[in-house]
Amino acid sequence: MNDFFRFDTDEERRALLIRARKVALSAIRKYDVEWDNIQFIQLSGDTITYKIETSTDNNYLLRIHSDRLSREEIRSELLLLQALNKSKDLKVPEGMANCDSIYVLDIETETGYRRPYITMMRWIEGEKVVGEFTDSQAYNIGVLMSRLHEAAKDFNPPSDFVRPTWGVESFKREMAKLERYYERFLSEEGWKLYQDAAEKVVSQLTTMHPSEHNYGLIHADLHTGNMVFEDNQPYPIDFGRCGYGYYLYDMAGTILELWPKHRWMLIQGYESIRKLETDYIRDLECFFVMFMIENCCHHASDPRETTSLIDEQKYAQAYIREYLNGNPFLFEVIEPVNVD
Repeated sequence: MNDFFRFDTDEERRALLIRARKVALSAIRKYDVEWDNIQFIQLSGDTITYKIETSTDNNYLLRIHSDRLSREEIRSELLLLQALNKSKDLKVPEGMANCDSIYVLDIETETGYRRPYITMMRWIEGEKVVGEFTDSQAYNIGVLMSRLHEAAKDFNPPSDFVRPTWGVESFKREMAKLERYYERFLSEEGWKLYQDAAEKVVSQLTTMHPSEHNYGLIHADLHTGNMVFEDNQPYPIDFGRCGYGYYLYDMAGTILELWPKHRWMLIQGYESIRKLETDYIRDLECFFVMFMIENCCHHASDPRETTSLIDEQKYAQAYIREYLNGNPFLFEVIEPVNVD
């Protein structure tokens, strides 16, 4: 039986999208939704997503999940989102039950392929920021993140709750994947730099001590593409990677894309709700480099990403060198380096 998410070549990718649209149209019929249009959003490693537009104010997000996720993992994500939405300070996507009161469906597809899991979410209205953030937007992202962590801390998961853990073991798995593909965008010298940085990251992670204050359920992928703004307020979307990890890891995934000034504004916003530990900068720099390397690991297997990965190395390797040399870099403008 073949995986539904099979797209190692362009031809397989085209076939997958044809297969997926048929599944999406079959799935919509199982919901009590009067829809006008179905709009493809994107194909990622874990989901294929569509916007379901209606003639009312309510639109929806339909997700086809990859074979790597179990029904229990997907259901657990939806349980967390239900809990977060109970907070008066948060608005996050929330799963919908179909006509049979089922939240995670499996839909018949072409012969020879596994039946994929489907979920439908309520659409979060808002616009993604194009260009640089304003000071207030960066500050508000920090406020949002602290509220997410506070609300998740109050969630009491059931015994069958299953979500991934982001830490030493997950990072080692990503590095093992990168070892197969690094030659596409790294020289041998660059790969040695990545290996040294990964060794230092793992060493630091093993000295950290999780507590209720610094560790819990996190979004784990709150980059700028996974938030929308309305009236200058950010709203998080795409919790598909949510799981257990350090709160600073969550923060690192966001500040990775910000200028030093706005990194500081985000932290100020975060600390308006939740105070960080006094020595947080050293650990945050560790998670910054960890997340940056994981991004490369995630995209390295896709040949279409190779050019952008090559272009990013003058910045990525500059940060890694500062990290290995023990130089503070979070709030400094780091000059790009020459990369062969």
